[in-house]
Amino acid sequence: MRGGAIPERRDAETIGGLLRFQSVACGYVGSPLYEDLLARAAEDYERGGPTLRVLEGHEDDPKDSALALRLMGAVHRLALTGRAPALARRYAAADGDGERTWEAFRATLEDRLEELRPLVARPVQTNEVGRCAALLPGFLDVAARTGRPLRMLEVGASAGLNLGWNEYRYEAGDFAWGPPESALRIEFELAGGVGPAAVPATVAERAGCDASPVDPGSEEGRLTLLSYGWPDQVSRMERLRAALEIAAARPATVERCGAVEWAAAQLAEPVPGLATILFHSIVMQYLSEDERDAFVAVVQEAGSRAGEDNPLAWLRMEPDGERAAVRLLTWPGGEDRLLAHAGYHGTPVELRSR
Repeated sequence: MRGGAIPERRDAETIGGLLRFQSVACGYVGSPLYEDLLARAAEDYERGGPTLRVLEGHEDDPKDSALALRLMGAVHRLALTGRAPALARRYAAADGDGERTWEAFRATLEDRLEELRPLVARPVQTNEVGRCAALLPGFLDVAARTGRPLRMLEVGASAGLNLGWNEYRYEAGDFAWGPPESALRIEFELAGGVGPAAVPATVAERAGCDASPVDPGSEEGRLTLLSYGWPDQVSRMERLRAALEIAAARPATVERCGAVEWAAAQLAEPVPGLATILFHSIVMQYLSEDERDAFVAVVQEAGSRAGEDNPLAWLRMEPDGERAAVRLLTWPGGEDRLLAHAGYHGTPVELRSR
């Protein structure tokens, strides 16, 4: 990785700055391919190259709308669908020849300008199932403390792949949880080597919301999710493909709805006999400050009505500097705990509270 820790986002006030910010971030989380391409794209943009022409008109986009990742996803989509064959070959080669890969990338920007511009306008849709490894301690904590079947509610659920967390196998050192025969095996690092208590957990209900939900059973939906994967992170792409296969047999209901409205509707009435877990991962940055305040108010009001027969838990995995913090707030009682710190894609996981 070049550049050390992820820079402060306030240092990325221009499109060139945003591209450089994302370059360093990609390097930090293990994608030297995107680290290099985005650094070169920043220079190309500032020199008036094809990167500028593709991104022209996005100067006033919200800084947290992930413009750099929207660009990379748009270009990757063309590679996946055979419309950028030279670039697809460079991605597959994985030989570290950054100059040749950049030449193919830049040529794609030049040759496919009219196709790329509308694709860049689309929102990023990542459904990173690796994050389930970081969320698992919270899921199992609620199952152990309440002894009740779980009602899973995910905000920003995308295609609902993380709603199927209990159908995946997790392995880290001596820790293992989940069906051994699962088609998806999530291998991760446990910092310190101590895992969560491997208690049983039963999911009774699952549902989610998203501003732009993705259908994992459709060709377009699968392509959308794969395009926002990073080609040199092979294990992530393999996890995603395995999760899509599982979801095709067990799709989760994901409504097109805003976070505040949906949470208010789902939490309006307690559900006796079930432990409700409202959860999200790397979502809050996409809400406005007013939306975040309203969302918190909805959850806290619902928590005030939770009882022993209808407990509520709010599990969130959100940015905390160079790692994500995994926190769990439970009712009745209103206890808020830092459970773990984790990598943004789910590994490593370092437990903070048992």
